[in-house]
Amino acid sequence: MVCLCRNGNSPGDSDGTMTLPTKKTALTLMAHPDDAEFQCAGTLIRLAELGWEIHIATVAPGDCGTMVENRWDISSIRTGEARRAAAMIGATYHCLDEHDGFVVYDRTSIRKSVDLFRRVAPSLVFTHPRGDYMMDHEMASLLARAASFLYGAPNASELPVLEGSCVPWLYYVDTPEGIDMLGNPIVPTTLIDISAQLEKKTEMLAAHASQREWLRAHHGTDEYVDAMRRRAASLGQAMGVAAAEAFVQHRGHSYPRNDILVELLGGKRG
Repeated sequence: MVCLCRNGNSPGDSDGTMTLPTKKTALTLMAHPDDAEFQCAGTLIRLAELGWEIHIATVAPGDCGTMVENRWDISSIRTGEARRAAAMIGATYHCLDEHDGFVVYDRTSIRKSVDLFRRVAPSLVFTHPRGDYMMDHEMASLLARAASFLYGAPNASELPVLEGSCVPWLYYVDTPEGIDMLGNPIVPTTLIDISAQLEKKTEMLAAHASQREWLRAHHGTDEYVDAMRRRAASLGQAMGVAAAEAFVQHRGHSYPRNDILVELLGGKRG
């Protein structure tokens, strides 16, 4: 596998030298529409402001995210909301069209994921954490990890290998409460200030009106947006700012180990 996307050190170098990509493309691969907006939209906004090309992808279309619609109508509604939210920051939305609650790590879903990565050629990837509270999230995380490692190999897909294809920087996003599936706190490697981006992030999340309205009806409050803002404020307090997002960087063999988010956006290492 040939890495074409980085300047400076090799992916495994960890001597503190700044290593940046020549291809500025970021991709989130999450399970459902609204996951990216909830967990990492502030950072995506900051990257877009620096001229990065942004792609927001989901494995499923959100076909179980309703109490009243059939699966086809809600899928259309939710993917439409996802496209509108992505468009707010000039991003492109993709869906692999698996089914809510039935996301699995198998040959078909791996193939779809690799082909998506092949078309986009990301140098920076975000996905769900390992040990998340929902199995769809865990499976999406595995798919993102597999595709990030494999997509640059010429024989991995029938699609052409684009200039800049490589093993990208890979980050796991936070969970809604900052805990893993056993209730243990997740210790981030990276905190990013999104104070100036919080209102735009809120607008992107609120674009998923089908979920917001359902939770309003169910809970009687705008809990959906409020919960995101509370978590952002809590993380911001940890770094002395109004709002922040948290990440854990994947630093295994062949992956870049310098913290590109901190190098590009400032922030704080955990």
